[in-house]
Amino acid sequence: MKIGELARSAGVTIKAVRYYESLGLITPRRLANGYRDYDEDDVRAVREIRALSSLGIAVERTRPFLACLAAGQQHADDCPASMAGYREAIDELTERIEALTSRRATLISHLRQAAHRNSSTTPPDHGEHAMSDLYRLPENLPVPQDDGAADHLPGLRAPHLELLSTTGEMIGIDALGIGRTVIYIYPLTGRPEADLPHGWNSIPGARGCTTEACDFRDHHQELLAAGARRVFGLSSQETTYQREVVERLRLPFAMLSDPRLNLATALGLPTFEVDGLTLFKRLTLVIRDGVIEHAFYPVFPPNVHAQQVLSWLRDNSPE
Repeated sequence: MKIGELARSAGVTIKAVRYYESLGLITPRRLANGYRDYDEDDVRAVREIRALSSLGIAVERTRPFLACLAAGQQHADDCPASMAGYREAIDELTERIEALTSRRATLISHLRQAAHRNSSTTPPDHGEHAMSDLYRLPENLPVPQDDGAADHLPGLRAPHLELLSTTGEMIGIDALGIGRTVIYIYPLTGRPEADLPHGWNSIPGARGCTTEACDFRDHHQELLAAGARRVFGLSSQETTYQREVVERLRLPFAMLSDPRLNLATALGLPTFEVDGLTLFKRLTLVIRDGVIEHAFYPVFPPNVHAQQVLSWLRDNSPE
């Protein structure tokens, strides 16, 4: 057969066939007129080169496999030399993977170090960029409106529900004990190395979880002095993710993870959807002696919400 027929049968280009021939991987016989004449063995050899190349084995290193076919073996990897070729290719991939993994780990380390440096009480002053965006609220955010979705909450008993804390404890929402516990519920906290969901800033009340956490951090002792026995943050994010936030922001309180939004189901809390995720709407519960005493909803602006809760606690001291 002619070179074009071989190329079509093997699924490669004519240029590729000529390259394989230049390397001596295939050797067609010559007709009397000098034209090359390829046969089915050449087709099989070219197909084998193509298959091995797709696995990352360099064309030049397919020789042991082709020699195995030429020796009459049914499969190109029936020979010891072929299996040695596999091992060599695997070893090279392993080295590349290890090098890339090490490089990736180094980049992540640099990014997290930078994130920690920029997570101080006062946000960075040097321009607006991805790193500082999490620590300050953009201007002109849409203001959430009170749709009445939390009106039913005051007076409800805390549900029998246990949630995993970033300290490793299981916290019973109905077993918080005597006195007041503040639970601020938020959609999700962003990381400097990860993008927020598309259109996040345009969703009323969505933006500002990091600034809210920082405000509760900065006023934590005042909240306790005003009568809150404990303070928790709560979201649907996994505990591992929340622990990174607690460490990066140096939060003095724990986060609670509710990935299935069981608290929303139990209490009828408002939620919203974005990018295929169902998330809590931002609100805060004050639970006293196992009963919801007060619900802050909607919460805005989130970066001063802890101060709003502090004012309420001071104005509503228990008798």
